[in-house]
Amino acid sequence: MNAAVTSNTIRVLIGDDHRIVREGLKQILADAPDVMVVAEAQSGPEVLEQVAALQGRTGLDLVLLDIALPGIDGLDVLQALKREHPKLPVLMLSTYPEKQYAVRCIKLGASGYLNKSADPDDMLAAVRKVAAGGVFLTPTTAEALAAAVGQSGAQAGPEALSHREHQVYRLLTQGQTVSEIGAQLGLAPNTVSTYRARILEKTGTKNDVELALYAERHARAPKTP
Repeated sequence: MNAAVTSNTIRVLIGDDHRIVREGLKQILADAPDVMVVAEAQSGPEVLEQVAALQGRTGLDLVLLDIALPGIDGLDVLQALKREHPKLPVLMLSTYPEKQYAVRCIKLGASGYLNKSADPDDMLAAVRKVAAGGVFLTPTTAEALAAAVGQSGAQAGPEALSHREHQVYRLLTQGQTVSEIGAQLGLAPNTVSTYRARILEKTGTKNDVELALYAERHARAPKTP
């Protein structure tokens, strides 16, 4: 493990519901003498509790936050952190494609987006840059962000969805039922069904199977100029 915390130590909280992922991240960060994991959490509410206990930016320099968290979705946690601790940098981690999620995370206030399979050197570079107040963008994320900024008028693809619609969209394409999604997001099934209808309309799909195929296409298809 790292040595004692000094004034130059980057203090990190890891928020991820998979223990093996947290252990892997801790191992990567433990190799850096200037980084120390001071807390970890396995659910959305626990992330918020831990950050509050550490008094936000006072006791933390960075939150490494998974998108898919139980209790409260990672994107909702991100928004809550930016409201309550606006100066605390958040680096989003995910297994989801950058083209689908990175731009949304940056727009919600994240200081960067990194895939969990990233090279350890890239992970450490991202942690250091974000903790120092910078924004970490991979070439893929930078390209997606530039394309999003360059869009005029109507949006196309998953980016056309609102924040809540996008949450429901992601869970639907993972095969979850309306009831399961309602339980996870704290919404009534009828409300989830309303979101589902809007999503189908905006994506031009007719059912969950077509929606899953639509998500697959947008995850793999290159951006058109």
